[in-house]
Amino acid sequence: MNQETFYAMALTRLTNFNFQQALEIYKAAGSAQNLYEHRNEVDDMIEGCTPRLVEALKDWGDAMKRAEAEVKYMEEHKIRACTLLDDDYPQRLLECADAPLVLYYKGNSDLNQTRIISIVGTRQITNYGRDLCHKFIRELHELCPQVLIVSGLAYGVDICAHRESLANGYETIGVLAHGLDQIYPYHHRDTAAKMVEHGGLLTEFMTQTNADKANFVRRNRIVAGMSDATIVIESAAKGGSLITAEIAQSYDRAVFAFPGNIGQPFSEGCNNLIRDNGAGLISSAEDFVKAMGWEYDAVRRQALADGIERQLFPELSPEEQKIVSLLQQTNDLQLNIISVKTGIAIHQITAMLFQLEMKGVVKPLAGGMYHLLM
Repeated sequence: MNQETFYAMALTRLTNFNFQQALEIYKAAGSAQNLYEHRNEVDDMIEGCTPRLVEALKDWGDAMKRAEAEVKYMEEHKIRACTLLDDDYPQRLLECADAPLVLYYKGNSDLNQTRIISIVGTRQITNYGRDLCHKFIRELHELCPQVLIVSGLAYGVDICAHRESLANGYETIGVLAHGLDQIYPYHHRDTAAKMVEHGGLLTEFMTQTNADKANFVRRNRIVAGMSDATIVIESAAKGGSLITAEIAQSYDRAVFAFPGNIGQPFSEGCNNLIRDNGAGLISSAEDFVKAMGWEYDAVRRQALADGIERQLFPELSPEEQKIVSLLQQTNDLQLNIISVKTGIAIHQITAMLFQLEMKGVVKPLAGGMYHLLM
């Protein structure tokens, strides 16, 4: 573990688990290590610090001891930590103003895969919801076999999504509202163990952190923020999954919901989301794939199977040339960055990048990145 990660871990303790405050201080200082090295000049470095906070940031002793204990536990249990400065930190979260300063992760999945979705819903899942979850994940795997599925390991829709993902060959990530020294609910420990081998468990909380109610709300922003889209399977008129959907909207992420029968209590939340334009209506994996512009995945797989070779001198449209010119200046950019810098709409960029891949000009990388081959 590098020193920056260690100091970032200590900083979260130093701010008494006020993660938003820790993040603001971290950004103002430039790094946790820089903050530590200039701990006696905090009031000069960070504007608006209260005298109480200035004094608190001078004494790192107890916080560093706690971080040392955490590092020891991590080494014994094969847990790794990453900060905003690390390449393996979920890059989609960097776009979120309230991104976690430190994440603790046990698993083997790439948290920056090209396709990541979250599936959420009620803890009181009905047979209708189970059937939807089963059918959606099975059909999605046929259309897009490389998707990372995220949820919260809770009862109901969450655990159903994790188990269906494992059954269909998907990797799946559980975002926890507590430390990695426990599994809550305890009944899901067997599934959690399988997920560590085919996905992973992720949290912003150190060990010895209980699954308090407020932590679940905080957990929801990670579920929403690390995903390209959030799908609500079933929900009552109020519930945690609707909070996740609202957060996803605030991050400008896609939100979808399955409709249900009018009058059914655990369809009311989804129906209301759709009615209020808070979510797009989907009835199948095909609907979702088309809405996301992912239908090119199947075409791409077939093209690669047919052995399409790169053209030595491909003809490019003016828009494609803009993309190539941008990547020539700064290679390996995310799709949304390419869209912003070229001024081309995101749905058009998706199609153009696919065409450029078929021409052998670019190739997709993990985390929605594209690399210029020419």
